[in-house]
Amino acid sequence: TPLALSDGEKMTFRVSWGIFRHAGELKIEADRVEVDQADHLRITTTAASDGIVKVFYPFVATSEAYFDPSTGLLLRANDVSETKKEITRQTLTLDYDQRVAVYVNETEPEKSTDIEMPEGHPMDLMMSLVQTRDWDMKPGDKRDALILFDDEFYELTIYADRYENLRTSFGKFKTLVLIPKMEKTEPKGMFKRGSTVQLWLSQDQQRLPVKIEVKMKVGVGIMTLIEHQVPNEAIGTPGNESEPVTVNEIESVPIKKS
Repeated sequence: TPLALSDGEKMTFRVSWGIFRHAGELKIEADRVEVDQADHLRITTTAASDGIVKVFYPFVATSEAYFDPSTGLLLRANDVSETKKEITRQTLTLDYDQRVAVYVNETEPEKSTDIEMPEGHPMDLMMSLVQTRDWDMKPGDKRDALILFDDEFYELTIYADRYENLRTSFGKFKTLVLIPKMEKTEPKGMFKRGSTVQLWLSQDQQRLPVKIEVKMKVGVGIMTLIEHQVPNEAIGTPGNESEPVTVNEIESVPIKKS
């Protein structure tokens, strides 16, 4: 399945939480890299607290996911997160022939393990929501997605609920509201705690995730798209296509200080 992000594309979201309109920022960037003489598409996701929230809860998390651009399969993911109290580092390498994922927890090595992979094309929740850009859905449709979270895989069913007009600082859009639900297995992660998620996907040519809302028992978090950089291939200037960055070895993700 083609990936819904292309080389050079970037999305920036403002994160609000309750009364805090600028609680943080989330960025998703795609770029071509070369690993062992093979092209990969690297998706880098960075989330960080901001404003007054950063004073009381400093937080930054960076994820690098390496995909095979020809198949859309996730090959490896590196994750680093830092709070005031701790730093965590973990990697996951996926072997689709053996259906095994090798999970390495650098912070707590005793948790490292090999995980049996279910059938499907796993992605983390955020990338799975972005991937809906490539789905042709209308109200009443549904589609399954395999979600990867730390050392677990779980299946979500994403429902197309309704059309809705939405105005944000980024513009005015006709959107399709998508609602992921965990129905086929015992709820895990945020869904186990009763959280719900909604995504507003624009219905124009770009099909952008212009708003994402997460409701939890402790409040409501809203991610609003404030910037979109089109992929290099869409710029249309001859010779503008970027050359892949050469990566000799996929290393642990360095922490990006905010």
